[in-house]
Amino acid sequence: MKVVGTGTRVLNFLIDTLLIFIIGYAFSKWYNFHVLYWGYTPLPPYSFFFISLFVYYFVFEAIWSRTPGKWLSISKVVDKNGRRASFIQVLVRSLVRLVVIDMFFIPFLSGRTLHDYLSNTYVVEA
Repeated sequence: MKVVGTGTRVLNFLIDTLLIFIIGYAFSKWYNFHVLYWGYTPLPPYSFFFISLFVYYFVFEAIWSRTPGKWLSISKVVDKNGRRASFIQVLVRSLVRLVVIDMFFIPFLSGRTLHDYLSNTYVVEA
């Protein structure tokens, strides 16, 4: 079990964030159409990004232990024993990612992000 470096994590972050932004933008356009023509309650634009962020990471990591960014960098999420992360661990990872300062914990937690530390998971080479 070889833990990936910061460069791989940054690559994962950039790829996944671009996809999440595209999904969130498309979802907001679809929803705003319904606000305009069907009278739905308007939501702030950033809410679509955060909803997409949570659902994206939760679905991909719960089902495949990987996101598209991790597929491209050949890495995956595991627990401390090298096994597949549990449902609760994936849920905690996805919820903690909503904290904006999550990524800034890398220097303080020995190369791990806050969502890795709190969920007791690791990103390793597949």
